Amino acid sequence: MAITSAMAKITVRSTYALDPETVESLDRLARRWRMSKSEVLRRIVNAASAVDAADAGSDAMAALGELQELLGLDERQAQAWIREIRAEREAGRP
Repeated sequence: MAITSAMAKITVRSTYALDPETVESLDRLARRWRMSKSEVLRRIVNAASAVDAADAGSDAMAALGELQELLGLDERQAQAWIREIRAEREAGRP
């Protein structure tokens, strides 16, 4: 009896409607990358998700920058605010 250390991979089967051009592109990628169309889709979705997550962080930083600009905060004011908050935290400790 052979015992394998790999666990079964959970998969979910889904049906999607794709236009003919997308199907052709998927077929070409699967042939070029020498993998199944499902694997191509998995990799593309994972890559897009990673890019989206990175963009979300940069969007948050851009929003913070805009807020600071609207409030007229400069580096000196930001450092003063940080010192004030730290002092309040220290004062509240037992």
